[in-house]
This record gives sequence, structure tokens and C-alpha cells, in this order.
Amino acid sequence: MGQDVEIRSKVRMGDVLVLDTDRSFTGQDGQVITREGGGEDVPAMLAGRLFDLDQAIDHVFVLQNTVTIRRSGGWDDEAADAVEEVTHNFLRHYPDDPTAGEEE
Repeated sequence: MGQDVEIRSKVRMGDVLVLDTDRSFTGQDGQVITREGGGEDVPAMLAGRLFDLDQAIDHVFVLQNTVTIRRSGGWDDEAADAVEEVTHNFLRHYPDDPTAGEEE
């Protein structure tokens, strides 16, 4: 249940990775999220998953459908692909029990 977030483009520039997606996560005001905090809304939840994924990620900026992630030490293919996968699956929701809701 839920929808995939399609990644339209992925650009790496040193310590920064920019994902352009097909979903809006914020309005016209961007939101900065750091490990020290950033709220409990949709951008903060996405940032939390990214922080959990990689300890080198220390800064996330979300502006509408663009997610900008800073990772100390730069980006290799494996780290960039992992962030893309987390973002792609962000709006999916599956119950813990795959048989939940089935009639007996």
C-alpha cells in the first residue's frame, strides 16, 4: 500500500547529493533538518530515515519535490543508491503482518 516516489534525476556534487522527485514533500518554503532536529512532519520523517541509513549524513534540505542531502566524505555509488532506495520507498506502507485484514 502506498506509492513509490520516482526519482527523476540524481546529481552528486562533492559532499552533496540532490534528488529531484515526482512528489512534493513541502510547500514553497524549504525545510532544513539536521541530526539535532527539524520537526516531526513529512520532511523530518524522511530525513530521519536517511540519518538512520548513514551516519555520515548530517544535513537534509527539502524544498517541494527536491531533496538535498549532505554527507561528509562525499558520495560513492553504494551510498547514493541507498539514499535513492530509501527515498523511493518512503511513501510505501505495509503492515507488519502480511495476512492482516484477511478473513479466516
